[in-house]
This record gives sequence, structure tokens and C-alpha cells, in this order.
Amino acid sequence: MSFEKIGLIKPLLDAISELGYTEPTVIQERAIGLVLAKKDIFATAQTGTGKTAAFMLPIIQRLRDNKPLAPKAVRVIVMTPTRELAMQIEEETKKYAKYMDLSIALLVGGKSLESQEKRLQDGIDILIATPGRLREHIIKKSIVLEALEIFVVDEADRMLDMGFVTDIRLIHAELPRRHQTLLFSATYTDKVRKLSRLILKKPEFIETAKQNKTVEAINQQIYLVDADRKAQLLSFLIGSRNFQQVLVFTKTKKSADILVEELKLDGLKAEVIHGEKTLAQRNKTLTKFKKKELNVLVATDIASRGIDIEQLPQVINYELPSVAEDYVHRIGRTGRAGHDGEAITLLDINDKEQMKVIERLIHVKIPRSEIKGFEVDITKKADQDDLKPKRPKKAPLKQTHVKKGTGKSVQKKIAAAPKKAPTQKKRKTTKRDGR
Repeated sequence: MSFEKIGLIKPLLDAISELGYTEPTVIQERAIGLVLAKKDIFATAQTGTGKTAAFMLPIIQRLRDNKPLAPKAVRVIVMTPTRELAMQIEEETKKYAKYMDLSIALLVGGKSLESQEKRLQDGIDILIATPGRLREHIIKKSIVLEALEIFVVDEADRMLDMGFVTDIRLIHAELPRRHQTLLFSATYTDKVRKLSRLILKKPEFIETAKQNKTVEAINQQIYLVDADRKAQLLSFLIGSRNFQQVLVFTKTKKSADILVEELKLDGLKAEVIHGEKTLAQRNKTLTKFKKKELNVLVATDIASRGIDIEQLPQVINYELPSVAEDYVHRIGRTGRAGHDGEAITLLDINDKEQMKVIERLIHVKIPRSEIKGFEVDITKKADQDDLKPKRPKKAPLKQTHVKKGTGKSVQKKIAAAPKKAPTQKKRKTTKRDGR
């Protein structure tokens, strides 16, 4: 089915044609008509399936009437968990709306509230925001919600993982009774289902992938390695395989900073993004990575939903995430829009149990191997597949007593008592025994 047959108007068809869109993806084909029909939607779609266009194209079409806006009024709110993702959606929305006269605004942290209030003063057609900053503006009454027509909750699972459930509930309570709600999630969890029951009315359910299933176009591979040789192996893989653009995930900001310095010492063009970097620093680094001015971008999970590169070839898990679902989000950065991708995990003995949790979640047993020259230490290798904690040997019991005549306490090892020989019962003598 073509975009034209789905029912998109010419200004949108012209805009997406310039972007190279030829045929709708599964989520686009199934969602666009429902959004145009003003239905509530609960959709599960993996990262890289064209989800943003699935809700934004019909939303833009719905706004083509160009209603006059009251001061501070908003017609559409798209709420998303991170600043990076919000900026990405804003960028894509402006491309889709190229031939439409719509006002589009971004509300994220790191910008002054005052400048954002001025931007909202004349009313906005499409507002893209993070939960915390959106709630601040609602409290300050710099947004009027009576005219709201569509409310989009994007990456709902990630938002809940990040602890925004209270913000979502409070924001939803402020919305007018009659509005359309679209909920999108990369994974399908109990938390997301509970949220859907709260904010959706008779929704249409769209499932384009099984629960927590990873994209089939992604080739997943585990390389076993000792923890102290991970950085060396990472540099070797990037250099020997000529990786031009690779996204590397660590668990903590500290390990990200340490790793990027080691990679630089190996001559790789590498930089890092995490929560302690300013918004301007993160944007600058992401732009350099997209332009391939960097070989390696090292990131914590805060960036796993905010990086959108259509043909990112490799993602490497230097360390596994604490939350198993984040593995799905991480590797979803590659294998997008029908392109092949590769997801590599450098697995040391400390992450073995977490890897089992992830494999149970995604219902895939990922192949394991070793790289020549980086084999696991032979003393640890036997434990790599079936590590069991060994019971420590009991120390010999000690007894403290005071040495006679010195007043000093001393300790003596108590020797284990020798096993007693089995005693034989005395046989009673009788007259018949002749005794």
C-alpha cells in the first residue's frame, strides 16, 4: 500500500518524497488511518520502524485547517522521556510539515523557562516536551490546555522506567475530557498496560512485534573476555574490522569517561555523552557523530532513546544494562528502517547472570565465541558457562584464654576431636555360657 492510498494529502506526500519515503512501514500502514479517524491507540513498535512518522504525519494532516489559536493554547502535545529524543522528534516534524503553515515548539530542560513562556504566548500547534518541563509550565499556567486535541505519549516504557509515572498522571489529570490519546511503547510490560488503562478510552491495539523481541535484522553476538581486557578487545575490534561509526554503551558515567580516554590513547576518534554533560555539549557531540567526524560514541543509557541514525551499523555493549529491557532499546539503535545491523556484547564473568536474564526476556540464545589473542584466562574459563560460588573453607576454631602468670590472653587452635571407634555392647553372661 502506498502513502497516497492511506489517505495522506499532497503537501505531506511531497515532503516525505523528498525524504526518500516510498512505501509505509507496518506501523505506519496500520496507525495512520486510525489517527486520522480520531481513535485512541495503544501501539507497540520497535525502535527504527518509522514510529514517529506513524503518528506525526496524520497529526499534521489533522491540523491543516489552521484554526486560530488563543493565547497560550496548544492543539497537540507529544511527550517523550529525554531531551535528545524530543529534539529528534522536533527535527523530523519540521521536515514533515515543510509545506504546511504550522507552529512547532520544544519544551525541554536546559533552556530558560522565561524564553519558553514567550514562545508559548501566541499559542502553538504542536508542542514536543519532556514530562518534567511540561509539568512546570502547566503549574506556571503558561500553557492553556482547553483546546488540546491530541495527546501523544511516546516511549512510554522508558518514561516509566525513568520514574515519570507521577508526572504523567498529574499531566493527564489536567487535560480536557474530550481529546485523542496515542500511546507508543517499544516494549510491552505490565507497567505500560496499567498506564494504558488509565489514559486511553476504547483504544485500538497495534502490535507490530512480539513482546520484547529484538529486530530480526540485527545480528547479535557475544564475545567472552576477561574484564580487565575489555577495552583492549574493543579497540582491536574497531580497528581490525574498520568500524567507521560505532555506538558503545556503558553502565555508568564513570566507566564511560574512563573508556573514552583509553580509546583515545589507542588513536580512535572517540567522545562521550552522559547525564553530566550539558545539553549544548551533548548536541555538539551527537552532531559530530552523525557527520562521521567521530568513529566511536560512548554513551550511558540516557542516550539509548535519543540517537537516531538511520544506518548506524554497529552497537556494542561494553557493559550490560541493569534493567534487561534497556538491552532491547540499546541495540534498537542499529538495524533500522530495513537495514542490517550488528549488536556485539563484550561479556565478562561478572555480567553472566544478567545476560541470562536478557536472553530469557528476548527469547533468544545469543551465540558466544572468543577472539584469538583475547581468550578467557584458563583459570576462569571453566567457570564461564556455569559459575557457582564456592563455599569458603571453615577456619579452625580458636579458643582464647589467659596464660597463667602473665595476664596475657592467647589463642590456641582446637584440634578436631578424633572420631570415636564404635563401642560394642557388653554381652550379659548367663549360666548357659558356662561362666
